[in-house]
Amino acid sequence: MSSLLQSLLDPKKSWLASLHMKSLTNRLRKYGLRYDDLYDPYYDLDIKEALNRLPREIVDARHQRLKRAIDLSMKHEYLPEDLQKMQTPFRSYLQDMLALVKKENAEREALGALPLYQRTIP
Repeated sequence: MSSLLQSLLDPKKSWLASLHMKSLTNRLRKYGLRYDDLYDPYYDLDIKEALNRLPREIVDARHQRLKRAIDLSMKHEYLPEDLQKMQTPFRSYLQDMLALVKKENAEREALGALPLYQRTIP
C-alpha cells in the first residue's frame, strides 16, 4: 500500500503530483519564496534548531525573502516577470540540516537520554 501511495505522490510518475508541483512552483515564484521558507520554526522545534545551526547569511536571506513576500502580498502585487524567472523555489537549504537534527534526536531517544529541548506552552 505504501508503494502505491509513493507512486501517487512522486511527480515523475504521477501527472497529478507533477501538476500540483508546477502550480506550487508558480505560486512561490510570484512572491520570490522557496519551499523551505514555508516551514514555521514555532511549530516544530526541530526546524528552529536546524535554522539556528545554519550560517547567518542563509538565515538572513530567508528573512529577506519572507519580508519581501509579506510586502508584496500586502500591496496585492507580484514580483516582476524577469525576477520570477530567476527564482528557484525547490532549491533546498534546510533539508540537510533538518535531517541531521532529526537523526540526532532519534539517536538520543534510542539511547534513552532526555531531549535537548522540551516544548513549554506559556
